[in-house]
Amino acid sequence: MDLGYFSVSLTVKDLTVSKEFYEKLGFEVTGGALEQNYLILKNGAALIGLFHGMFEKNILTFNPGLGGDGPLESFTDVRKIQSALQDQGVEIQQEADVETEGPAHIAFEDPDGNPILIDQFF
Repeated sequence: MDLGYFSVSLTVKDLTVSKEFYEKLGFEVTGGALEQNYLILKNGAALIGLFHGMFEKNILTFNPGLGGDGPLESFTDVRKIQSALQDQGVEIQQEADVETEGPAHIAFEDPDGNPILIDQFF
Protein backbone atom coordinates (compact mmCIF):
# COMPACT_ATOMS: atom_id res chain seq x y z
CA MET A 1 0.00 0.00 0.00
CA ASP A 2 1.58 3.28 -1.12
CA LEU A 3 0.63 6.01 1.37
CA GLY A 4 2.45 8.81 -0.45
CA TYR A 5 5.00 11.32 0.73
CA PHE A 6 5.79 11.19 4.46
CA SER A 7 6.23 14.13 6.81
CA VAL A 8 5.97 14.88 10.49
CA SER A 9 3.56 17.57 11.66
CA LEU A 10 4.91 19.06 14.88
CA THR A 11 2.92 21.09 17.35
CA VAL A 12 5.20 23.90 18.53
CA LYS A 13 5.12 26.45 21.35
CA ASP A 14 6.77 29.28 19.39
CA LEU A 15 6.68 29.10 15.59
CA THR A 16 9.52 31.58 15.06
CA VAL A 17 11.85 29.85 17.53
CA SER A 18 11.11 26.44 15.96
CA LYS A 19 11.60 27.82 12.43
CA GLU A 20 14.98 29.24 13.36
CA PHE A 21 16.01 25.96 15.02
CA TYR A 22 15.14 23.80 11.99
CA GLU A 23 16.82 26.29 9.65
CA LYS A 24 20.03 25.63 11.63
CA LEU A 25 19.61 21.97 10.65
CA GLY A 26 19.43 22.95 6.97
CA PHE A 27 15.65 23.06 6.51
CA GLU A 28 14.16 25.74 4.27
CA VAL A 29 10.62 27.12 4.41
CA THR A 30 8.65 25.94 1.38
CA GLY A 31 5.09 26.75 2.43
CA GLY A 32 2.75 28.15 5.02
CA ALA A 33 3.03 31.53 6.72
CA LEU A 34 3.81 32.80 10.22
CA GLU A 35 0.55 34.78 10.30
CA GLN A 36 -1.37 31.57 9.50
CA ASN A 37 0.38 29.78 12.39
CA TYR A 38 2.06 27.10 10.31
CA LEU A 39 5.15 26.56 8.17
CA ILE A 40 6.29 23.71 5.94
CA LEU A 41 10.03 23.10 5.87
CA LYS A 42 12.09 20.81 3.63
CA ASN A 43 15.60 19.41 3.76
CA GLY A 44 16.26 16.96 0.94
CA ALA A 45 13.62 14.24 1.22
CA ALA A 46 12.69 15.26 4.79
CA LEU A 47 9.54 17.34 5.23
CA ILE A 48 8.41 18.87 8.53
CA GLY A 49 5.29 20.89 9.22
CA LEU A 50 5.42 23.28 12.18
CA PHE A 51 2.01 24.15 13.63
CA HIS A 52 1.20 26.54 16.46
CA GLY A 53 -2.14 26.18 18.27
CA MET A 54 -3.73 23.87 15.71
CA PHE A 55 -3.60 20.48 17.43
CA GLU A 56 -2.41 18.87 20.65
CA LYS A 57 -0.08 16.07 19.49
CA ASN A 58 2.54 15.60 16.82
CA ILE A 59 1.10 13.81 13.77
CA LEU A 60 2.60 11.33 11.31
CA THR A 61 1.41 12.60 7.93
CA PHE A 62 1.24 10.88 4.54
CA ASN A 63 0.24 12.64 1.31
CA PRO A 64 -1.02 10.41 -1.53
CA GLY A 65 -0.28 12.03 -4.87
CA LEU A 66 2.76 13.92 -3.62
CA GLY A 67 6.34 12.96 -4.34
CA GLY A 68 9.58 14.59 -3.32
CA ASP A 69 9.50 16.83 -6.39
CA GLY A 70 5.79 17.64 -6.41
CA PRO A 71 2.54 16.09 -7.66
CA LEU A 72 2.57 12.53 -9.05
CA GLU A 73 0.67 11.51 -12.20
CA SER A 74 -0.45 8.22 -10.68
CA PHE A 75 -1.17 7.37 -7.03
CA THR A 76 -3.49 5.38 -4.76
CA ASP A 77 -6.53 7.44 -3.81
CA VAL A 78 -7.08 8.02 -0.09
CA ARG A 79 -10.50 6.36 -0.33
CA LYS A 80 -8.89 3.11 -1.54
CA ILE A 81 -6.36 3.35 1.28
CA GLN A 82 -9.23 3.87 3.72
CA SER A 83 -11.05 0.78 2.42
CA ALA A 84 -7.90 -1.37 2.63
CA LEU A 85 -7.22 -0.24 6.19
CA GLN A 86 -10.82 -0.87 7.25
CA ASP A 87 -10.65 -4.35 5.68
CA GLN A 88 -7.68 -5.01 7.98
CA GLY A 89 -9.58 -3.85 11.05
CA VAL A 90 -8.07 -0.37 11.44
CA GLU A 91 -10.56 1.99 13.09
CA ILE A 92 -10.72 5.22 11.08
CA GLN A 93 -11.68 8.16 13.28
CA GLN A 94 -12.18 10.66 10.45
CA GLU A 95 -13.35 9.04 7.24
CA ALA A 96 -13.22 10.32 3.68
CA ASP A 97 -16.55 10.42 1.81
CA VAL A 98 -16.32 7.52 -0.65
CA GLU A 99 -18.86 9.23 -2.94
CA THR A 100 -16.42 12.06 -3.73
CA GLU A 101 -13.22 12.45 -5.74
CA GLY A 102 -10.16 14.62 -5.32
CA PRO A 103 -8.94 16.15 -2.06
CA ALA A 104 -9.85 14.26 1.12
CA HIS A 105 -8.26 12.98 4.29
CA ILE A 106 -8.55 10.22 6.85
CA ALA A 107 -7.28 10.17 10.43
CA PHE A 108 -6.66 7.37 12.90
CA GLU A 109 -4.24 6.39 15.66
CA ASP A 110 -1.62 3.69 16.01
CA PRO A 111 -1.86 1.27 18.97
CA ASP A 112 0.05 3.76 21.18
CA GLY A 113 -2.29 6.67 20.44
CA ASN A 114 -0.01 8.43 17.95
CA PRO A 115 -2.16 10.33 15.43
CA ILE A 116 -1.78 9.44 11.75
CA LEU A 117 -3.18 11.65 8.98
CA ILE A 118 -3.44 10.60 5.35
CA ASP A 119 -4.09 13.88 3.57
CA GLN A 120 -4.65 13.88 -0.19
CA PHE A 121 -4.84 17.38 -1.63
CA PHE A 122 -5.02 16.58 -5.36
